[in-house]
Amino acid sequence: MATVLFEWVAGADKSFGLPSYETSGAAGADVRAIFEDKQGVSLESGARMLVPTGLRIAVPDGFEAQLRPRSGLALKHGITLPNSPGTIDSDYRGPLGVIVQNGGDKPFEITHGMRIAQMVVAPVVQATFKVGALDDTQRGTAGFGSTGT
Repeated sequence: MATVLFEWVAGADKSFGLPSYETSGAAGADVRAIFEDKQGVSLESGARMLVPTGLRIAVPDGFEAQLRPRSGLALKHGITLPNSPGTIDSDYRGPLGVIVQNGGDKPFEITHGMRIAQMVVAPVVQATFKVGALDDTQRGTAGFGSTGT
């Protein structure tokens, strides 16, 4: 099991606690919007913004934290993370922010304390890259759509 460390940003509202798994089988821990002034924001249709979480993060070596959209917000309101999954590297120590975009057809209110994304912690394998002869496969160079619908 990996341990992800957090620090609160100065002045952050700590009452909502750290990211948490809402069910025993959850793969992602819910991350909340924590605004310095405790006021929400209205995100216009098509707009995007960096939503603060009030936290700084330290992911252990050999792991990454991935930020992903919450399915209910995506289905009901068109709220997504345009760079999903957003990767937080193990050597990053800055504030944890979530890039949120409104793909819906009307403004969406992001309230203080709202569960805005989910965070999945996953192992990382760093590859070695080199030039060499590629082996042949049944698919070969057939690209997009070549395996059927």
